[in-house]
Amino acid sequence: MCGVSTHIVTSVEVTPTHAADAPMLPSLLKETARNFRVDEVSADKAYSSKRNLRAIADEGAMPYIPFKRGTMALTKKVAKQDALWQRLWGFYTYNQAVFMEHHHKRSNVETTFSMIKAKFGDTLRSRSATAQINEVLCKVLCHNICVLTQSIFELKLEPTFWAESTFS
Repeated sequence: MCGVSTHIVTSVEVTPTHAADAPMLPSLLKETARNFRVDEVSADKAYSSKRNLRAIADEGAMPYIPFKRGTMALTKKVAKQDALWQRLWGFYTYNQAVFMEHHHKRSNVETTFSMIKAKFGDTLRSRSATAQINEVLCKVLCHNICVLTQSIFELKLEPTFWAESTFS
């Protein structure tokens, strides 16, 4: 997951190459919500599931995830059982312009990937799986340091650092 304004990576999970991303959303969101206020979550149709929508709503955020093709038939069955699904389907159906304005923010994650690849390369040099995971995590950490530094100057932030340790 990443932030919209700064493109900071708020939570990361390194998975095998062909693993599905959608099942990762609840854990990434939960980790993000520990450190940031999450107002909305934008994602593509692959993330459209009752589980993901519920996880986002449970964090007090608004999901901007389009429904998959053929959802209307499913919605008639699910709506009787799930008020959240019915409410989100109604918002998606009758407020397309507003929905798409928010949904477009999902492109920030692609921008974030592009930023990381442009700065640190799009290939991994490590051979072992553990080393590759660590290499990816280091790239994300370095990216976050870069965007944090940039944000301090561009957004005129006054960073607060921890007080000096009193340990002897």
